[in-house]
Amino acid sequence: MTKTRRMIAENLKYVDVVAEVIDARIPIASRNPDIDELVGGKPRVIILNRADQADPAASKAWGAYFRAQGMSVLECDARSGAGVKQFSPVMRGALKEQIAKWKEKGQVGRVVRVMILGVPNVGKSTFINRIAGRKTAKTEDRPGVTRAKQWVPIDRGLELLDTPGILWPKFEDQSVGLNLAYTGAVKDEILDMETLGCH
Repeated sequence: MTKTRRMIAENLKYVDVVAEVIDARIPIASRNPDIDELVGGKPRVIILNRADQADPAASKAWGAYFRAQGMSVLECDARSGAGVKQFSPVMRGALKEQIAKWKEKGQVGRVVRVMILGVPNVGKSTFINRIAGRKTAKTEDRPGVTRAKQWVPIDRGLELLDTPGILWPKFEDQSVGLNLAYTGAVKDEILDMETLGCH
């Protein structure tokens, strides 16, 4: 994970906004606490993926929670495509002030570059493929499929930087590890179920 962290830090200067894909069923457990510190003051978007499988009232409350922290929020289901069309407007909304500055400088139509982050198996690659309208990122129902970064052009005004899933070294809260295991974000063999008190 150190390699992934370094790669993210090195590539932040090339992007305008950071979009973090999380699992709407477990919004806190599927967020890497290090990401806030890693990305610093970059404009942020939280993508509540698999919203179709989550409680709508809870998703609405989580959306309000993230907006209160100054982040933009998109609820969607990458697999079916529900809500994905709102991605571009949400990105541009998150960058409203920056886009206004670009216009002042005569940089109209400048490409918006977005870094896509998230823990393994939250649906990043499925989301990217859905937005791109083609299979550009390899997807499988297991963590650790995306191994390297790749730029994915979406249209003339939008490019995505796909990154490998980034886990953190130690789960402070056992329930976080369990939630990640239940949803397939970590490999079962990583977690010792007996140690976590599961018999």
